Amino acid sequence: MSTARTGLPAIRISSDTSAFPYTHRRGHRSAIRISRIVSETFRLGLPGVRWFVMGDDDTVFFPDNLLTVLNKFDHRQPYYIGSLSESHLQNIYFSYGMAYGGGGFAISRPLAEALARMQDGCLRRYPALYGSDDRIQACMAELGVPLTKHPGFHQYDVYGDLLGLLAAHPVAPLVTLHHLDVVKPLFPDARSRPAAVRRLFDGPVKLDTAGLMQQSICYDGANRWTVSVAWGFAVLVARGVMSPREMEMPARTFLNWYRRADYTAYAFNTRPLARSPCQKPAVYYLSSARHAAERGGGETTVTRYERWRHPNETRPACRWDIADPDAHLDHIVVLKRPDPGLWDRSPRRNCCRVVSAPKEGKSGEKTMTIDVGVCREGEFSQVAAV
Repeated sequence: MSTARTGLPAIRISSDTSAFPYTHRRGHRSAIRISRIVSETFRLGLPGVRWFVMGDDDTVFFPDNLLTVLNKFDHRQPYYIGSLSESHLQNIYFSYGMAYGGGGFAISRPLAEALARMQDGCLRRYPALYGSDDRIQACMAELGVPLTKHPGFHQYDVYGDLLGLLAAHPVAPLVTLHHLDVVKPLFPDARSRPAAVRRLFDGPVKLDTAGLMQQSICYDGANRWTVSVAWGFAVLVARGVMSPREMEMPARTFLNWYRRADYTAYAFNTRPLARSPCQKPAVYYLSSARHAAERGGGETTVTRYERWRHPNETRPACRWDIADPDAHLDHIVVLKRPDPGLWDRSPRRNCCRVVSAPKEGKSGEKTMTIDVGVCREGEFSQVAAV
Protein backbone atom coordinates (compact mmCIF):
# COMPACT_ATOMS: atom_id res chain seq x y z
CA MET A 1 0.00 0.00 0.00
CA SER A 2 1.32 3.45 -0.90
CA THR A 3 2.45 5.43 2.13
CA ALA A 4 1.35 8.61 0.33
CA ARG A 5 -2.23 7.33 0.30
CA THR A 6 -2.22 6.27 3.95
CA GLY A 7 -0.45 9.38 5.26
CA LEU A 8 2.11 7.25 7.07
CA PRO A 9 5.87 7.89 6.85
CA ALA A 10 7.83 5.96 4.25
CA ILE A 11 9.10 2.59 5.44
CA ARG A 12 12.88 2.24 5.59
CA ILE A 13 14.91 -0.89 6.24
CA SER A 14 17.97 -0.28 8.40
CA SER A 15 21.42 -1.28 7.21
CA ASP A 16 23.14 -4.61 7.80
CA THR A 17 25.03 -4.62 11.12
CA SER A 18 26.41 -8.17 11.04
CA ALA A 19 29.99 -6.86 10.79
CA PHE A 20 29.78 -5.13 14.17
CA PRO A 21 30.93 -7.16 17.21
CA TYR A 22 28.40 -7.99 19.97
CA THR A 23 29.57 -9.93 23.02
CA HIS A 24 26.93 -9.39 25.74
CA ARG A 25 25.68 -12.82 26.80
CA ARG A 26 22.12 -11.86 27.69
CA GLY A 27 21.33 -9.21 25.12
CA HIS A 28 20.52 -9.27 21.43
CA ARG A 29 22.61 -7.84 18.65
CA SER A 30 19.55 -6.01 17.22
CA ALA A 31 20.59 -3.33 19.75
CA ILE A 32 23.32 -2.30 17.30
CA ARG A 33 20.81 -1.89 14.49
CA ILE A 34 18.47 0.16 16.69
CA SER A 35 21.28 2.40 17.94
CA ARG A 36 22.17 3.38 14.36
CA ILE A 37 18.66 4.57 13.48
CA VAL A 38 19.38 8.22 14.34
CA SER A 39 22.53 8.24 12.19
CA GLU A 40 20.83 6.49 9.30
CA THR A 41 17.83 8.82 9.49
CA PHE A 42 20.11 11.86 9.50
CA ARG A 43 21.79 10.60 6.32
CA LEU A 44 18.41 10.63 4.53
CA GLY A 45 18.73 14.41 4.31
CA LEU A 46 15.30 15.47 5.62
CA PRO A 47 15.62 19.27 5.22
CA GLY A 48 14.12 21.34 8.01
CA VAL A 49 14.32 18.56 10.64
CA ARG A 50 15.56 20.02 13.93
CA TRP A 51 15.28 17.05 16.28
CA PHE A 52 15.57 13.29 16.04
CA VAL A 53 13.41 11.51 18.62
CA MET A 54 13.75 7.84 19.56
CA GLY A 55 11.46 5.57 21.55
CA ASP A 56 10.65 1.89 21.94
CA ASP A 57 7.74 0.13 20.25
CA ASP A 58 5.90 0.26 23.59
CA THR A 59 6.55 3.97 24.21
CA VAL A 60 3.55 6.33 24.17
CA PHE A 61 4.40 9.92 23.16
CA PHE A 62 2.38 13.06 23.85
CA PRO A 63 3.49 15.06 20.79
CA ASP A 64 2.32 18.54 21.83
CA ASN A 65 4.12 18.27 25.15
CA LEU A 66 7.21 16.91 23.41
CA LEU A 67 7.24 20.00 21.17
CA THR A 68 6.78 22.24 24.21
CA VAL A 69 9.85 20.72 25.84
CA LEU A 70 12.04 20.79 22.73
CA ASN A 71 11.10 24.40 21.95
CA LYS A 72 12.80 25.39 25.21
CA PHE A 73 16.17 24.43 23.72
CA ASP A 74 18.24 25.86 20.89
CA HIS A 75 18.10 23.18 18.20
CA ARG A 76 21.28 24.63 16.65
CA GLN A 77 23.27 23.43 19.67
CA PRO A 78 24.18 19.80 20.48
CA TYR A 79 21.54 18.47 22.89
CA TYR A 80 20.84 14.96 24.19
CA ILE A 81 17.56 15.09 26.15
CA GLY A 82 15.80 12.34 28.09
CA SER A 83 15.58 10.82 31.54
CA LEU A 84 16.72 8.00 33.83
CA SER A 85 15.17 4.79 35.01
CA GLU A 86 13.06 4.83 38.16
CA SER A 87 15.14 1.88 39.37
CA HIS A 88 18.28 2.73 41.33
CA LEU A 89 19.76 -0.66 40.42
CA GLN A 90 19.04 -0.19 36.72
CA ASN A 91 20.85 3.14 36.82
CA ILE A 92 23.80 1.54 38.60
CA TYR A 93 23.96 -1.35 36.10
CA PHE A 94 23.71 0.96 33.09
CA SER A 95 24.28 4.66 33.85
CA TYR A 96 22.87 7.63 35.70
CA GLY A 97 24.03 9.66 32.68
CA MET A 98 22.00 7.71 30.11
CA ALA A 99 18.66 8.53 28.50
CA TYR A 100 16.68 5.29 28.68
CA GLY A 101 15.28 4.25 25.31
CA GLY A 102 11.88 3.22 26.65
CA GLY A 103 11.33 6.66 28.11
CA GLY A 104 12.47 8.10 24.80
CA PHE A 105 15.09 10.71 24.04
CA ALA A 106 15.73 13.58 21.63
CA ILE A 107 18.94 14.49 19.79
CA SER A 108 19.34 17.86 18.10
CA ARG A 109 20.35 18.01 14.44
CA PRO A 110 23.96 19.17 15.02
CA LEU A 111 24.47 16.33 17.49
CA ALA A 112 22.88 13.82 15.11
CA GLU A 113 25.33 15.01 12.44
CA ALA A 114 28.30 14.57 14.80
CA LEU A 115 27.01 11.14 15.82
CA ALA A 116 26.61 10.03 12.20
CA ARG A 117 30.27 10.85 11.52
CA MET A 118 31.71 8.79 14.36
CA GLN A 119 29.14 6.24 15.47
CA ASP A 120 30.31 3.19 13.52
CA GLY A 121 33.79 3.42 15.02
CA CYS A 122 32.24 4.08 18.42
CA LEU A 123 30.06 0.95 18.20
CA ARG A 124 33.10 -1.22 17.52
CA ARG A 125 34.66 0.01 20.75
CA TYR A 126 31.73 -1.14 22.94
CA PRO A 127 30.81 -4.72 21.95
CA ALA A 128 30.07 -5.72 25.57
CA LEU A 129 27.24 -3.24 26.17
CA TYR A 130 23.69 -4.57 26.45
CA GLY A 131 21.30 -2.31 24.56
CA SER A 132 20.93 0.47 22.03
CA ASP A 133 20.47 3.28 24.56
CA ASP A 134 23.72 2.56 26.43
CA ARG A 135 25.55 2.44 23.10
CA ILE A 136 24.13 5.87 22.24
CA GLN A 137 25.26 7.17 25.63
CA ALA A 138 28.75 5.73 25.19
CA CYS A 139 29.07 7.67 21.93
CA MET A 140 27.70 10.80 23.61
CA ALA A 141 30.42 10.44 26.25
CA GLU A 142 33.05 10.34 23.51
CA LEU A 143 31.49 13.45 21.94
CA GLY A 144 31.49 15.12 25.39
CA VAL A 145 27.74 15.85 25.39
CA PRO A 146 26.03 15.11 28.74
CA LEU A 147 22.44 14.10 29.22
CA THR A 148 20.02 17.00 29.69
CA LYS A 149 17.51 15.43 32.06
CA HIS A 150 13.82 16.16 31.76
CA PRO A 151 11.34 14.58 34.21
CA GLY A 152 8.54 14.25 31.65
CA PHE A 153 10.20 11.28 29.90
CA HIS A 154 9.16 8.13 31.79
CA GLN A 155 10.98 4.81 31.49
CA TYR A 156 8.74 3.26 34.18
CA ASP A 157 10.91 0.31 35.14
CA VAL A 158 8.26 -0.78 37.64
CA TYR A 159 5.50 -3.35 38.04
CA GLY A 160 2.03 -2.96 39.45
CA ASP A 161 -0.07 0.19 39.52
CA LEU A 162 1.19 3.56 38.18
CA LEU A 163 -1.37 5.44 40.29
CA GLY A 164 1.18 6.55 42.89
CA LEU A 165 3.56 7.89 40.24
CA LEU A 166 1.01 9.60 38.00
CA ALA A 167 -1.06 11.08 40.84
CA ALA A 168 2.11 12.89 41.97
CA HIS A 169 3.55 13.70 38.55
CA PRO A 170 6.48 16.17 38.58
CA VAL A 171 5.70 19.80 37.76
CA ALA A 172 6.70 19.30 34.13
CA PRO A 173 4.93 18.37 30.87
CA LEU A 174 4.09 14.68 30.50
CA VAL A 175 6.10 13.62 27.43
CA THR A 176 6.14 9.81 27.39
CA LEU A 177 4.85 6.67 29.10
CA HIS A 178 6.57 3.29 28.80
CA HIS A 179 5.99 -0.34 29.81
CA LEU A 180 2.20 0.07 29.73
CA ASP A 181 2.06 -3.59 28.69
CA VAL A 182 3.76 -4.55 31.97
CA VAL A 183 1.89 -2.44 34.51
CA LYS A 184 -1.83 -2.52 35.29
CA PRO A 185 -4.15 -0.58 32.93
CA LEU A 186 -4.11 3.17 33.61
CA PHE A 187 -7.85 3.03 34.33
CA PRO A 188 -8.90 -0.13 36.17
CA ASP A 189 -12.40 -0.04 34.67
CA ALA A 190 -11.13 0.08 31.07
CA ARG A 191 -11.74 -2.91 28.79
CA SER A 192 -8.05 -3.19 27.97
CA ARG A 193 -4.73 -1.36 28.24
CA PRO A 194 -5.14 0.25 24.79
CA ALA A 195 -8.66 1.36 25.72
CA ALA A 196 -7.27 3.06 28.83
CA VAL A 197 -4.72 4.97 26.73
CA ARG A 198 -7.44 5.96 24.25
CA ARG A 199 -9.46 7.43 27.11
CA LEU A 200 -6.59 9.82 27.79
CA PHE A 201 -6.14 10.80 24.13
CA ASP A 202 -9.84 11.09 23.30
CA GLY A 203 -10.50 13.35 26.29
CA PRO A 204 -7.87 15.22 28.31
CA VAL A 205 -5.16 15.22 25.63
CA LYS A 206 -7.53 16.90 23.15
CA LEU A 207 -8.83 19.38 25.74
CA ASP A 208 -5.62 20.51 27.45
CA THR A 209 -2.48 18.51 26.75
CA ALA A 210 -0.29 20.88 28.78
CA GLY A 211 -2.28 20.20 31.96
CA LEU A 212 -2.38 16.41 31.64
CA MET A 213 -1.53 14.63 34.92
CA GLN A 214 -0.62 17.90 36.62
CA GLN A 215 -1.19 17.70 40.36
CA SER A 216 -2.97 20.27 42.48
CA ILE A 217 -3.63 19.98 46.21
CA CYS A 218 -6.39 21.55 48.30
CA TYR A 219 -8.52 20.94 51.38
CA ASP A 220 -12.22 20.59 52.12
CA GLY A 221 -12.36 22.32 55.49
CA ALA A 222 -16.00 21.40 56.16
CA ASN A 223 -15.36 17.67 55.85
CA ARG A 224 -11.69 17.79 56.89
CA TRP A 225 -10.54 16.09 53.70
CA THR A 226 -7.29 16.37 51.74
CA VAL A 227 -7.89 16.48 47.97
CA SER A 228 -5.24 15.78 45.32
CA VAL A 229 -6.17 16.24 41.66
CA ALA A 230 -4.06 14.66 38.89
CA TRP A 231 -5.90 16.46 36.12
CA GLY A 232 -7.29 14.24 33.38
CA PHE A 233 -6.47 11.07 35.31
CA ALA A 234 -7.60 10.73 38.92
CA VAL A 235 -8.60 12.52 42.12
CA LEU A 236 -7.61 11.22 45.56
CA VAL A 237 -9.59 12.19 48.67
CA ALA A 238 -8.14 11.34 52.08
CA ARG A 239 -9.52 11.90 55.56
CA GLY A 240 -7.64 14.38 57.71
CA VAL A 241 -4.71 16.61 56.87
CA MET A 242 -1.91 15.44 54.62
CA SER A 243 0.62 18.15 53.86
CA PRO A 244 1.54 19.10 50.27
CA ARG A 245 5.04 17.82 51.05
CA GLU A 246 3.54 14.36 51.58
CA MET A 247 1.07 14.50 48.70
CA GLU A 248 3.65 15.48 46.09
CA MET A 249 5.68 12.37 47.00
CA PRO A 250 4.59 9.23 45.05
CA ALA A 251 2.83 6.56 47.09
CA ARG A 252 4.27 3.08 46.57
CA THR A 253 1.46 1.50 44.58
CA PHE A 254 4.13 -0.22 42.48
CA LEU A 255 7.08 -2.62 42.81
CA ASN A 256 10.54 -1.96 41.43
CA TRP A 257 11.97 -3.66 38.35
CA TYR A 258 13.49 -6.46 40.42
CA ARG A 259 10.12 -7.17 42.06
CA ARG A 260 11.15 -6.25 45.57
CA ALA A 261 9.04 -4.18 47.93
CA ASP A 262 12.14 -2.21 48.80
CA TYR A 263 11.77 1.56 48.99
CA THR A 264 15.55 2.05 48.79
CA ALA A 265 15.50 0.65 45.24
CA TYR A 266 14.10 3.82 43.66
CA ALA A 267 16.04 6.78 42.31
CA PHE A 268 13.53 9.21 43.91
CA ASN A 269 11.60 9.69 47.15
CA THR A 270 8.46 7.64 47.79
CA ARG A 271 6.03 7.22 50.67
CA PRO A 272 4.48 4.00 51.99
CA LEU A 273 0.87 3.07 51.41
CA ALA A 274 -1.41 3.89 54.32
CA ARG A 275 -1.92 0.92 56.63
CA SER A 276 -4.71 2.44 58.68
CA PRO A 277 -8.16 2.16 57.05
CA CYS A 278 -8.74 5.73 58.19
CA GLN A 279 -5.84 7.04 56.11
CA LYS A 280 -6.44 5.07 52.92
CA PRO A 281 -7.59 7.56 50.28
CA ALA A 282 -10.66 7.09 48.12
CA VAL A 283 -9.68 7.10 44.44
CA TYR A 284 -11.83 8.62 41.68
CA TYR A 285 -10.79 7.90 38.07
CA LEU A 286 -11.61 9.94 34.98
CA SER A 287 -14.89 8.87 33.40
CA SER A 288 -15.57 11.74 30.96
CA ALA A 289 -14.11 15.00 29.66
CA ARG A 290 -15.66 17.83 27.64
CA HIS A 291 -15.54 21.53 26.81
CA ALA A 292 -18.17 23.91 28.16
CA ALA A 293 -18.80 27.50 27.04
CA GLU A 294 -18.51 30.22 29.69
CA ARG A 295 -21.05 33.01 30.04
CA GLY A 296 -18.53 35.77 29.40
CA GLY A 297 -17.00 33.96 26.44
CA GLY A 298 -14.18 31.48 26.36
CA GLU A 299 -14.27 27.84 27.33
CA THR A 300 -13.57 25.68 30.33
CA THR A 301 -12.95 21.96 30.58
CA VAL A 302 -15.26 19.77 32.61
CA THR A 303 -13.79 16.46 33.69
CA ARG A 304 -15.73 13.95 35.74
CA TYR A 305 -14.20 11.33 38.02
CA GLU A 306 -15.96 8.25 39.38
CA ARG A 307 -15.24 6.35 42.58
CA TRP A 308 -13.42 3.12 41.87
CA ARG A 309 -13.92 0.16 44.16
CA HIS A 310 -12.10 -3.09 43.60
CA PRO A 311 -14.58 -5.99 43.39
CA ASN A 312 -12.96 -7.60 46.46
CA GLU A 313 -12.37 -4.35 48.31
CA THR A 314 -13.50 -4.13 51.93
CA ARG A 315 -13.53 -1.01 54.06
CA PRO A 316 -12.64 -1.86 57.67
CA ALA A 317 -14.23 0.31 60.31
CA CYS A 318 -12.54 3.61 61.13
CA ARG A 319 -13.11 5.33 64.46
CA TRP A 320 -12.06 8.80 63.37
CA ASP A 321 -14.69 11.47 63.83
CA ILE A 322 -14.25 12.46 60.18
CA ALA A 323 -16.70 11.73 57.36
CA ASP A 324 -15.65 8.89 55.07
CA PRO A 325 -15.48 10.12 51.43
CA ASP A 326 -16.22 6.58 50.32
CA ALA A 327 -19.63 6.84 51.95
CA HIS A 328 -20.37 10.50 51.24
CA LEU A 329 -18.95 11.12 47.76
CA ASP A 330 -19.69 9.28 44.49
CA HIS A 331 -18.42 11.66 41.81
CA ILE A 332 -16.07 14.61 41.48
CA VAL A 333 -16.36 17.29 38.79
CA VAL A 334 -13.25 19.38 38.05
CA LEU A 335 -13.52 22.70 36.21
CA LYS A 336 -10.36 23.98 34.54
CA ARG A 337 -9.64 26.50 31.81
CA PRO A 338 -7.19 25.27 29.16
CA ASP A 339 -3.80 26.87 29.70
CA PRO A 340 -1.61 26.39 26.60
CA GLY A 341 0.96 28.83 28.04
CA LEU A 342 1.38 26.85 31.26
CA TRP A 343 4.98 25.90 30.50
CA ASP A 344 5.97 29.35 29.23
CA ARG A 345 6.07 30.43 32.87
CA SER A 346 8.27 29.24 35.71
CA PRO A 347 7.22 25.79 37.01
CA ARG A 348 4.51 25.89 39.67
CA ARG A 349 1.69 23.55 40.62
CA ASN A 350 -1.78 24.76 39.80
CA CYS A 351 -4.02 25.56 42.74
CA CYS A 352 -7.35 23.85 43.34
CA ARG A 353 -10.38 25.07 45.28
CA VAL A 354 -13.39 23.14 46.55
CA VAL A 355 -16.30 25.01 44.93
CA SER A 356 -19.03 22.90 46.48
CA ALA A 357 -19.01 20.19 49.11
CA PRO A 358 -20.73 16.90 48.22
CA LYS A 359 -24.29 17.56 47.03
CA GLU A 360 -26.91 14.95 46.36
CA GLY A 361 -28.24 14.97 42.78
CA LYS A 362 -31.51 13.72 41.33
CA SER A 363 -30.13 10.20 41.08
CA GLY A 364 -29.23 10.24 44.76
CA GLU A 365 -25.50 10.24 44.06
CA LYS A 366 -23.32 12.85 45.75
CA THR A 367 -20.99 15.07 43.70
CA MET A 368 -18.24 17.48 44.69
CA THR A 369 -17.12 20.30 42.38
CA ILE A 370 -13.51 21.51 42.28
CA ASP A 371 -11.95 24.40 40.38
CA VAL A 372 -8.34 24.09 39.16
CA GLY A 373 -6.25 26.89 37.73
CA VAL A 374 -3.30 29.24 38.02
CA CYS A 375 -2.69 30.23 41.63
CA ARG A 376 -4.02 33.67 42.49
CA GLU A 377 -1.95 36.35 44.15
CA GLY A 378 -1.03 35.09 47.64
CA GLU A 379 -2.77 31.73 47.14
CA PHE A 380 -1.20 28.49 48.34
CA SER A 381 -2.27 25.08 49.66
CA GLN A 382 -3.40 26.01 53.15
CA VAL A 383 -3.03 23.08 55.50
CA ALA A 384 -4.28 25.20 58.38
CA ALA A 385 -7.63 25.67 56.64
CA VAL A 386 -8.71 22.14 57.60
